[in-house]
Amino acid sequence: MDALGIAAGSKNPPLRNRVQLVTFGPRPRIPRQAGTASPGFPGFFNAEAGLIMKVTVERAELLKSLGHVYRVVERRNTIPILANVLIKADKGNLSLKATDLDLEVTDTTPADVSPGGATTVPAHMFYDIVRKLPDGSQIVLEGSGDRAVVTLRAGRSRFTLQTLPESDFPDLAAGEMTHSFTLPAGDLKRLIDKTQFAISTEETRYYLNGIYLHTAGTAKTATLRAVATDGHRLAQVELPLPDGAAGMPGVIIPRKTVNEVQRLIETGEGEVRLELSAGKIRFTIGNVVLTSKLIDGTFPDYGRVIPLNNDKNLVVDKKDFEAAVDRVSTVSSERGRAVKLSIAPSKLTLSVTNPDSGSATEELEVDYEAEPLDIGFNSRYLLDIAAQIEGEVAVLKLADPGSPTLVQDKDAKGALYVLMPMRV
Repeated sequence: MDALGIAAGSKNPPLRNRVQLVTFGPRPRIPRQAGTASPGFPGFFNAEAGLIMKVTVERAELLKSLGHVYRVVERRNTIPILANVLIKADKGNLSLKATDLDLEVTDTTPADVSPGGATTVPAHMFYDIVRKLPDGSQIVLEGSGDRAVVTLRAGRSRFTLQTLPESDFPDLAAGEMTHSFTLPAGDLKRLIDKTQFAISTEETRYYLNGIYLHTAGTAKTATLRAVATDGHRLAQVELPLPDGAAGMPGVIIPRKTVNEVQRLIETGEGEVRLELSAGKIRFTIGNVVLTSKLIDGTFPDYGRVIPLNNDKNLVVDKKDFEAAVDRVSTVSSERGRAVKLSIAPSKLTLSVTNPDSGSATEELEVDYEAEPLDIGFNSRYLLDIAAQIEGEVAVLKLADPGSPTLVQDKDAKGALYVLMPMRV
């Protein structure tokens, strides 16, 4: 049992890669006649051109697509094909796909294709090459019918990359999605931005290693709610329930998936289509499709740790409070990071004492009318929560030095944060 009362352990096993290891050895040379398919690249050999694939694409477009997919690929892989990105060219489009068996991202961009084909190349090397080419370059990708290589040409630069057959590339089959709905990208971005900082990094409690997305509220005021906690702090944000989301199962979206979606919706423009089932979730963002397994576990009953009767309200200017915490915590130790809040009517004193380096204090004018109270918090956690406050005023609802504190934006009612105190 941790500070927030989240029970350790779960009946459900953690998310694991389920894959049969395949050993890739040298492929035998298979005699073929002109006009037939080349081994490893079925159906794409062009007798006249001697190519199985030729694609011409703008460097900026290719770099953008690669930027969306290559991060999924782990740099260390025991399965060779997982280090590669799948390239498919057909009907004026170039499709790129990468996966780690738990997460799959596909991006499609217009290109000049003649002939079409498919292969795989090392993802990170491919990205680094394209990134280093000059702006405005026209990139030509050619797959050879005689050798298992892809040639990349741009201006006077020429690269030859080893390939693995596209038939070996795994497909993260999504299966049937039971629920589907659309959200403005800005709304999804808000759900993620204001909760992801509280995701646990403790691998033993894997069911806390993501954002819990589920429906909440009543029939009249149904909401889509996102919750994350690491046992010391909790973040909860909700918005009106989108059409199509009613009855959806509660799902835990893994941290890596959350990070990738966050990058894809960085601008907050457009719409995002969500499709989900009990085991998988799919995000469609423009030309990008991200499919992910969900964490197979039970999220704890977080409602038990949200205080309902904290009657001591500390109202403080958000920017002044954030800056004061940041200043006094300069002298705190890396291990302790504790800041003491001494609260009295109309006055807040923040103090830090570090036996190894010194001390710091700062006073703020606040709105507080209850009896005096001394309470300590982790300064980094305080700063993380303060950064989520959108308005100018933050409200801290306190009970006593040993109980959880509720933090809210005075102007925004859709978000709340819970923080456990520290001994100081």
